[in-house]
Amino acid sequence: MLELAGIIILGIIAQWVAWRMKLPAILPLILIGLLVGPIASLYTEDGGKLIEPIWTGEKGLFPGEGLYYFVSLAISIILFEGGLTLKRSEIRIVGPVITKLITLGSMVTFICAGVAAHFIFGLSWQISFLFSALIIVTGPTVITPILRNIPLKKDISTVLKWEGILIDPIGALVAVLVFEFISVGEGQAYTVTALIEFGKILLFGVSFGFTFAHGLAFAIKKNLIPHYLLNVAALSAVLLVFVMSDIFAHESGLLAVVVMGMVLGNTDLPNLKELLYFKESLSVLLISILFILLAANINISDLELIYSWKTVLLFTIIVFIIRPIGVFLSSAGSELKFNEKLFIGWVGPRGIVAAGIASLFGSKLLARGEPGAEYITPLVFMIVLGTVLLNATTARYFARIVGVFLKKSEGIVIIGASKISRIIGEYLKLNNRHVVLIDNNQTNITKAKQLGLEAFTANVYSDSLSDNIELNDVGYLMALTGNSDINKYAVNKFGKQFGENGSFRLVNADEMNDPGNNPKEGLFSHTDDFIKLTETARKYPAVHEIELKDQAHYEDLIEITKADEDIIPIFLKTLDGDLKIISSYSEEFTDIKEGYQLVYLGKFFDVEAKVS
Repeated sequence: MLELAGIIILGIIAQWVAWRMKLPAILPLILIGLLVGPIASLYTEDGGKLIEPIWTGEKGLFPGEGLYYFVSLAISIILFEGGLTLKRSEIRIVGPVITKLITLGSMVTFICAGVAAHFIFGLSWQISFLFSALIIVTGPTVITPILRNIPLKKDISTVLKWEGILIDPIGALVAVLVFEFISVGEGQAYTVTALIEFGKILLFGVSFGFTFAHGLAFAIKKNLIPHYLLNVAALSAVLLVFVMSDIFAHESGLLAVVVMGMVLGNTDLPNLKELLYFKESLSVLLISILFILLAANINISDLELIYSWKTVLLFTIIVFIIRPIGVFLSSAGSELKFNEKLFIGWVGPRGIVAAGIASLFGSKLLARGEPGAEYITPLVFMIVLGTVLLNATTARYFARIVGVFLKKSEGIVIIGASKISRIIGEYLKLNNRHVVLIDNNQTNITKAKQLGLEAFTANVYSDSLSDNIELNDVGYLMALTGNSDINKYAVNKFGKQFGENGSFRLVNADEMNDPGNNPKEGLFSHTDDFIKLTETARKYPAVHEIELKDQAHYEDLIEITKADEDIIPIFLKTLDGDLKIISSYSEEFTDIKEGYQLVYLGKFFDVEAKVS
């Protein structure tokens, strides 16, 4: 009981430490597992582990093959959740560089790493290529924490983010297929019979996954499953598919759940997001337990097995030669610059899918007596820990060295995608500013995208914004919703992350009617709230520019706009085209030169006549 409770407690503590230190969770999880597992045998009185996953006759958690069964079921759920995230529409829009990375780049890693493992460690070709298949994947759970606080160009963040998301299920699928090919070839020397068995695995895995996915989708759409049972019913369906497929064709279960997740993820389901959130929460718990168990199950002899110069050589070749080659080949002819390709080639941490499946497949092959199988788990864990440690400690400095680190984040995130936000967003985009609109109203987001604006659906009360590394170049936050509480919350929660150069929000009605209550983060004017902005945008949906003569001219114009409800100043445009957001403290600009421009929303008016 103590060990079981301890694993869960330590797992959640590791997740919290990872969140607090902005590290991939897999790093503290595996380190804790090693500390209570093989390393503990070095300092305990009886020379045993603090946590022994397999029952040894005196202590342990899982008797017989219990650990193997638990790992199999846990990995099936994790892979299903990964399959849910893979969208056909996303593959179409990610661009040629990312498409090549997950195809050509994966092939380069698969072939080259397999050849390297074969000749360095003398492993069989089967084991070597299983190892190389397992280290194809990177994964968003390791990429996101590393890059979250590195200001990069959006192109670089996008490539790394989508490579991690798309390659997770694809890499898992390749690893599953290689393992199954090894399994059917055992004792059959890859004869026609072996190929037939391999075909059966593909047939049953794909057909079971495809059929059950459509069956579950039909049941959800027809409301045959009550809402309170939806998540657990989906969970039981995943386990059923895994077990049934495995019964009909041994080792086809993992393939079936990956296919099931990919099919469901591309089905128009009303409850898909809710299902995905549940699977994500469940995956966090399973991952926390799983990786402490898997790391603890490694023995000192396994670590001694890879404690040699061969391991260092293999790691060096994979990280410093194979990864950059894959990136440069995949990005050939693209608009990415040399230093940007160099940085993408540097950042390639392996993640949860690699470590989890490696332990599962390694233990299976070891139990069957496959020569060299004892190398699979420790070698993959070494690659995972090594790449995560390397990238977590050096990515920020390497970004500075190669010149992709943005010295100043000029992107602007706008909370709210109403008409006023869309008008302002269009103007910002025309002036070459990276602008992102965020709203939980899908209609507003759709309208923004129709205008060619970057926009996505998100709730400011969730953590999805904090995890979006494509917003790393954002340095300004503008809260433009009609809800003053949401505006205040957005500034307070995301001000430090997205508003390093300035966080602003609209004033509310109470502040507008109280001249003495002028908030420092007030946006545009102390006399214009969301209602007045919306009304002005309804009557005069246009942004205009007025060229300024000097400081006095600017101040005169500001006074004119205060007296006219249909004119709202929003930006000050400098000689080099830089846009400065006007706050309710409009007098903060004191060094205005001839040629500057006042940018305002509303009706066009005769400036000369009014000023004179």
